[in-house]
Amino acid sequence: MPQSAKTPSTPPTSPAAVPQPPAGPLPEAVHRTVEVPGGRIHLVEQGSGPLVLMVHGFPESWYSWRHQLPALAAAGYRAVAIDVRGYGRSSKPRDVAAYRMLAHVADNVAVVRALGEETATIVGHDWGSPIAANSALLRPDVFTAVALLSVPYAPRGGVRPTEGFARLGGGGEFYINYFQEPGRAEAEIEPGVRDWIAGFYVVASGDAKRDAAPSGAGRDHVGSFSVAPGGKLSDRFPEKLPLPLPWLTEADLDFYAGEFERTGLTGGLNRYRNVDRDWEDLAAWDGAPIRQPSLFIGGEHDAPTNWMADAIKAFPHTLPGLSASHILDGCGHWVQQERPEEVNHLLLDWLQTLPGAGA
Repeated sequence: MPQSAKTPSTPPTSPAAVPQPPAGPLPEAVHRTVEVPGGRIHLVEQGSGPLVLMVHGFPESWYSWRHQLPALAAAGYRAVAIDVRGYGRSSKPRDVAAYRMLAHVADNVAVVRALGEETATIVGHDWGSPIAANSALLRPDVFTAVALLSVPYAPRGGVRPTEGFARLGGGGEFYINYFQEPGRAEAEIEPGVRDWIAGFYVVASGDAKRDAAPSGAGRDHVGSFSVAPGGKLSDRFPEKLPLPLPWLTEADLDFYAGEFERTGLTGGLNRYRNVDRDWEDLAAWDGAPIRQPSLFIGGEHDAPTNWMADAIKAFPHTLPGLSASHILDGCGHWVQQERPEEVNHLLLDWLQTLPGAGA
């Protein structure tokens, strides 16, 4: 495998156009909704050329790709960022099972088809990374290349996820298990959405205060994302948030908070509530590799990148088509927002190696 590197079209007529969201981000982008089997998906599109579909994580939206959309469009790509089901202006089914991985894969396929395309490169961050990975795994006919940010690909394994997470926690309850009970995390987050999101962004970023420790070990990554008995996840957030940050302005927070204040957090949290269901659904793909061309980008201080170091070591077997694995110095979890220029450079260099690359 390549060595890990540390590195300082014409719009279709079928999807319906929707009004520009508040705050007017990316005025040159086009907002649309498209029909999918589970309802509708809102997307933001810029540029023309080979389709690059971008999938966000928690607690984000299409807006987390605001730096990539114009950069990819300028390089000759049709850049599309979606609101994952449960977020923003996309459908929010009530049934928890409607957020299983198979449904997200079906959404992505339907988006490609609704845009009049046969294939796409898919790029995912945070939860969007396993969604992108499984889209490529289950539908290699549609997703011909995949880039994963923050969360490395780890094939379905022999341990039920919630049982594995129960072994983590750093002296408390690991946050993914804390999120399992419907309503529990909502009761913590929704009374003060903006402050909670700000704290979550900061604690997972490269800007969070760290102890004087060896590179990459300045934080107890598991402990920062565990909940003490009777406590809340926000108890782990810094008491004084260093806001605004160069990559996270007050306007950015306003946009994110406005989306979640309007929709609530249940749709996003329901993705976590399907980890065991996904494990059952994907039994036929146990241990399966993704063979398409692939790319990984993580942060030196990115918690999932650190938790899943063994998954990165396994890339020669799990991602045999990997072009490169990059770990960005000093970067935290929100890689495409914290380091947009570096991520854009790495993505575009990789995209240019793919068949049918942009102009």
